[in-house]
Amino acid sequence: MQRDTRQRRAIRRVFLNAGRPLTREEVLKYGQRIVPSLGVATVYRNVKILAGEGWLSEVELPGGGLRYELADRPHHHHFLCRSCDQAFDVHRCPDEVEALAPDGFEVDSHELILFGRCAACT
Repeated sequence: MQRDTRQRRAIRRVFLNAGRPLTREEVLKYGQRIVPSLGVATVYRNVKILAGEGWLSEVELPGGGLRYELADRPHHHHFLCRSCDQAFDVHRCPDEVEALAPDGFEVDSHELILFGRCAACT
C-alpha cells in the first residue's frame, strides 16, 4: 500500500476533474496548479502505480501517444484532435458496428477512434 501523499491526491484530483484521457505531461501541468512543486518523476511514478492498482487504465491512440483515464469508466470511444493533440471521450457507440465485420466473423469487442479538430481548434 502506497502512502497517500499531497502529490498523489493532486494527481487523483486531476483525473477526477479531467473528464478525458490525459498524457502524463498534461497531468503534470494540471497537477502543478494544485501542488506547484509537483515534479515529472513523481507524476510518472504515481501514474504507473495508480494504473497498476487498477485505478487508472491506459488509453493508446494511434499517433497520439499513451494516455490514462479513470478505470471504472463504462464502454466509450475517443476523439483525438490533430491540431492540439488532446483526446476527448466520445460518449455514444454506433449500434451497427458489429455489422461492419466480414460475413462469418464474430465481433467480441471494438474500438472506435475519431480524428479531427476539437471545438477549441476549429
